Amino acid sequence: MKSEKEKMLAGELYNALDPQLSEERLQARLLLKALNDSGEDLPQKRARILAELLPNAGAELWIQPPFYCDYGSNIRMGERVFFNFNCVVLDVAPVTIGSRTLFGPNVQIYAATHPMDAATRASGLEAGKPITIGDDVWIGGSAIICPGVSIGDRSVIGAGSVVTKDIPPDVFAAGNPCRVIRPLSPADRPE
Repeated sequence: MKSEKEKMLAGELYNALDPQLSEERLQARLLLKALNDSGEDLPQKRARILAELLPNAGAELWIQPPFYCDYGSNIRMGERVFFNFNCVVLDVAPVTIGSRTLFGPNVQIYAATHPMDAATRASGLEAGKPITIGDDVWIGGSAIICPGVSIGDRSVIGAGSVVTKDIPPDVFAAGNPCRVIRPLSPADRPE
């Protein structure tokens, strides 16, 4: 029989009040409190906290506190990822982020979801859907990335967008719901 954590990571309905999951969230909250309270003049302390909170992060991760997540351990990142102030990652399912990806302030990444059926929802069960964000992506401030979405390499998501469907590589996409506005050309890329 699967544990609640195994169900959660598999995208199945699970009980978030499970003792193991509750303990893991508590540990993440304590690390987040330490991170968010740390000063700009304590880069080594921040690095130690981030290494424990986000063990699957690549080199040169830069997070500008405050930052929030559910577990941290379900987030996988490439190298040189940057999160600006006040970002949230609800990582109840795997969240994969490519190298050199940038997040503006207030970006929200929601792998968590709830059943549409009211009776199932009232039972306390919830679920998650994995999110994948490619290499060299730029997510504008206050964008929301919904459960199950993939964003292709080198794409740009406009500020305030709500991404409800997959976005291909090499495009500028924006809006609510987010849609492709235009392809990015070589002229859009820095030398």
